[in-house]
Amino acid sequence: MDIDCLSFRKTGYFSNLICDYIEGKNEVEVLYNQFPKLENFKAQIKEKESFPVAHRKVLVKALKNQYKNVKTSSLTSEHIDSLENERTFTVVTGHQLNLFTGPLYFLYKIVSAINLANKLKEEYPDYNFVPVYWMATEDHDFEEINYFNFQGKKIQWNKEASGAVGHLSTKGLEEVFEIFSLGVGGSKNATHLKELFAKAYLEHETLTEATRFLANELFKVQGLVIVDGDDKNLKELLLPYMKKDIFEQVSFHDISNRIEEIQKINSDYPIQVNPREINYFYLIDGIRERIIEQDGNYFVNDTQLSFSKEELIKELEEYPERFSPNVVARPLYQEVILPNLCYIGGGGELAYWLELQSSFESMDIPFPILLLRNSALVITGKQKEKLKKLNVSYDDVFLKQHSLINKKIREISNIDIDFSPQKELLEEQFKGMYNLAEKTDKSFLGAVKAQEVKQKKGLDNLEKRLLKAQKRKLEDHVMRLTDIQNELFPNQSLQERQLNFSELYLEYGEALLPMLFKSLNPLDLSFVILTKN
Repeated sequence: MDIDCLSFRKTGYFSNLICDYIEGKNEVEVLYNQFPKLENFKAQIKEKESFPVAHRKVLVKALKNQYKNVKTSSLTSEHIDSLENERTFTVVTGHQLNLFTGPLYFLYKIVSAINLANKLKEEYPDYNFVPVYWMATEDHDFEEINYFNFQGKKIQWNKEASGAVGHLSTKGLEEVFEIFSLGVGGSKNATHLKELFAKAYLEHETLTEATRFLANELFKVQGLVIVDGDDKNLKELLLPYMKKDIFEQVSFHDISNRIEEIQKINSDYPIQVNPREINYFYLIDGIRERIIEQDGNYFVNDTQLSFSKEELIKELEEYPERFSPNVVARPLYQEVILPNLCYIGGGGELAYWLELQSSFESMDIPFPILLLRNSALVITGKQKEKLKKLNVSYDDVFLKQHSLINKKIREISNIDIDFSPQKELLEEQFKGMYNLAEKTDKSFLGAVKAQEVKQKKGLDNLEKRLLKAQKRKLEDHVMRLTDIQNELFPNQSLQERQLNFSELYLEYGEALLPMLFKSLNPLDLSFVILTKN
């Protein structure tokens, strides 16, 4: 594979906050602890050495219970055992339980985590580093995860659902399998994909079990450890922090203040999530609803359930598994139960993590290094040839479609469609008219300005009409430009946010994952373009 790189900023698909962060801009340094450089992990290890041994024992016991019916690799088993060792640390990424992994970047997240763990082992051989995938089993937004895109079509699991998605039965996925089977074909690679889908979703009872099987099958050789936070024993470790959030509103106050700081740094930075006074849901019997405090009593939204403060404390202590962290509280939960050094996520995830550091300080929990996951555009041999024939560079292909078409039409047109020289000449002529108005009657300055604006606008309109005419004349070229960009950017979005891994697997087969492991450097902090050589 040929490997080319592009800055994240130049792609046009990442926010200024994330671009400023990965470029190490001074103004955002207050939002994090350590910058994601290999040498900075030494200090992070030192800080995380305070992780309680008792938490390690609970973690290992919980993981062994979660893996009791999973056939995994010896390396994954070794990694689980090693977590009891005080010199073992984790590198974590997380993802929803999207059907058949959902968008392609599911793979990129986990590849980033595994590659970083391996790099850390090379740099710090006296320690152990375990790549972890955190399953978001407690999320309740079924519409976000009940489909995947395949060959331009949405393959969807239609059913009534409520509560945590991880609890959902896999019944009904036979229909999804049939639709996928008809579309995927009968090649060797297609057969493997169908077997993988069938074993994951037709031979497991819940979406949690199916997703664990699928992720394990894809990454067990590399020793990936899969964590399900929907676990009573693990949530018992979170109990003191739940109480601080619910009864003292520590997270709400700290994060609200941090959001104000972010807006002062740059008012254009996006605020990804806003904290609530209570950042926990109540989770029971198909229900996952917010807990709301009113006049000293606590209510579960959209239900008849309510608690006094004393009753809620008792419920927390007896049934911690019934309390589910929201998007603000989940990062803290992760860092409480894992000896973690680094969280790897997408731009949106890192944007909300950058709101959280002060709340971690208040809870006395070390804040992890934040690393933007690898992003990639995979270009097949045929697509590479099309780009070459159209003389489209990799920089060009990331342009918005109208900009790409306008640029290429201007380049290949046999007439000059750029009216910049005429506009410059017009400006020179109007300078004389401004001077004349100054010397005679200054009240005419407004009229001169209006006339200049009118004539420039007229030139703009002529330029647009000429460009439009050339597009019609070169319609075949425009169509080919549009077709290749739509192939590489489905729905005018990044490939990794739209395609399912199965489409690349049909093309590359068993070579796909080794290709990604070899090509993606988690600490490079560049957008990667992979093409067949």
